[in-house]
Amino acid sequence: MLTYFQARDFRCLKSVEIKLDPCFNLIFGQNASGKTSLLEAIAYLGRGRSYRGAPTEALVRDSAKEFLVFGKIIEPKKKLTIGVKNGSNGLELSVNGDTKGGVASLVNAIPLQIIDPEIHNIVGGAPEKRRQYLDWVAFHVEQDYLGLWRHYKRTLKQRNTMLRSKAKHEEIRAWDKVLAALGEEIDTIRQQVFVVLKPVLLKTASFLLKNPVFFDYDRGWQANKSLLDIFIANENRDLQYGTTHSGPHRADIKITYENKKAKSKVSRGEQKLLACATILSAVEVVQSTLDKRLLLLLDDPAAELDTHSLKRLMEKVFELKSQLIVTSIEPEADIFPQQPSLFHVEQGKIHCPK
Repeated sequence: MLTYFQARDFRCLKSVEIKLDPCFNLIFGQNASGKTSLLEAIAYLGRGRSYRGAPTEALVRDSAKEFLVFGKIIEPKKKLTIGVKNGSNGLELSVNGDTKGGVASLVNAIPLQIIDPEIHNIVGGAPEKRRQYLDWVAFHVEQDYLGLWRHYKRTLKQRNTMLRSKAKHEEIRAWDKVLAALGEEIDTIRQQVFVVLKPVLLKTASFLLKNPVFFDYDRGWQANKSLLDIFIANENRDLQYGTTHSGPHRADIKITYENKKAKSKVSRGEQKLLACATILSAVEVVQSTLDKRLLLLLDDPAAELDTHSLKRLMEKVFELKSQLIVTSIEPEADIFPQQPSLFHVEQGKIHCPK
């Protein structure tokens, strides 16, 4: 769990430090006070990027050259110190003094998930969002998955380069076997993950929406054909457009609610609940696999939800027993089952009411 956090020159936060409760934490303040910036800074510590999609220059406080985020993690069998710096000199990170682990070392050190006002994009957005979601679970439950996925993307890039240069068929097919083998292996892992994830998704989504929800995994090519056969059969089309049309990079999770495609046929509030169901299900599966509590960040969970929907959502959140950091405008501590640690943010400064 994250026990201590410090940020310097991150957005409007000149210099802040907080000691976090192992269970419940509430950050509150008016709009534009800096509470979401604080949550974003905490998430940056575990991801090495902004969950809001902001470029580095937007994260560095005015007049500063770089920002720093730092945290301490305490687990039953180990303690970790983590630091991330970014700015004019580029990204630098350290996990217990090791600077060579890359962003993957941050993700391993602080497994976290976020529910924010844009969470509905997991349901209503492009398939890439749902692939990233599934890959986050796969990364944490399958040790070799990240390396495999990176190898696939490098090989896919090479094949696409060959397609755009109108290379000869034999030159393209020299890459097909490698790419197809990698793609099939990725799909096998994803399917295994989805088998574990699906019943949790069904249970959580049905509870939040009070009606049955259906989830189906689309691997990105025809189910009854090998990926190599697909590459060969579609080669002329791929050459025409200069890109590979089939493979795990085109996979998706299809979501159906009340016989409607959830991506475009349900309300924003329903999309948010469905998206929350995916996040909470992922956290449940990964916590079970890793046998440790994850960090769950909730940015204004009440947005777009009625009172009853919010109550059901928080009930599911508390069932996970994750470490929680929640933001709200008012200090609504009564939504927690016990008193949380309170952090009041005003103009980028933090006060801790007693």
